[in-house]
Amino acid sequence: MNSYRILRNEERGVASHGWLNSHHSFSFANYYNPEWMNFGALRVINDDVVDGGRGFGAHPHDNMEIISIPLSGDLAHKDSQGNEKVIRCGDIQVMSAGTGIVHSEYNANKDAPVNFLQIWIIPNQRGVAPRYQQKSINFEKSRNHFLTLLSPDSTAEDSVWIHQDAYISLATIDEHQSIAYQKHQENNGTFIFVLEGNVRVRNEALNTKDAIMFDDLNQFDVIT
Repeated sequence: MNSYRILRNEERGVASHGWLNSHHSFSFANYYNPEWMNFGALRVINDDVVDGGRGFGAHPHDNMEIISIPLSGDLAHKDSQGNEKVIRCGDIQVMSAGTGIVHSEYNANKDAPVNFLQIWIIPNQRGVAPRYQQKSINFEKSRNHFLTLLSPDSTAEDSVWIHQDAYISLATIDEHQSIAYQKHQENNGTFIFVLEGNVRVRNEALNTKDAIMFDDLNQFDVIT
């Protein structure tokens, strides 16, 4: 039996609402698959494409760390804490819902879709004060190297932070390269999601929007 699981792009849940096309790595809303509920504290990875000018109206959340990463296009954010921002392609944003927050997310452009990842991570503290944070990603630092984009460290220069011992890293890997990843915490699991291209992990070929997850390795190689 393999000590890892693979979720292929075509195996993800699909929801189509005309203005919204979404792929769910884990059970979400009307998509339910008992085989794919979460991976540790990682509860949601939604790969959303929203038509120009459309989006999600004001709705509440609490006690969840919610991360948005535009892959193309721009996302307009507004919340009950008074934050009104545009999250652009190349940014990462986090919202700690904590005791409760109401927010909306819309495509900031009328003439082109926005594609973004929305990630939910279960916090290690409940009832915290809601907060918002956004940073631009320094892609040069991610070339053939894993750049930490999110961590528990509120003082880190390049990453946003959350109330959980979780990390999100990005690597932009040149062709025919092999780079190593060392886990930040030994007890954490590892979830790898291929944004674009083809890689090998644990001698498994992974293509665009495929994912692999495992708990047993503290260090491993990603090969293009």
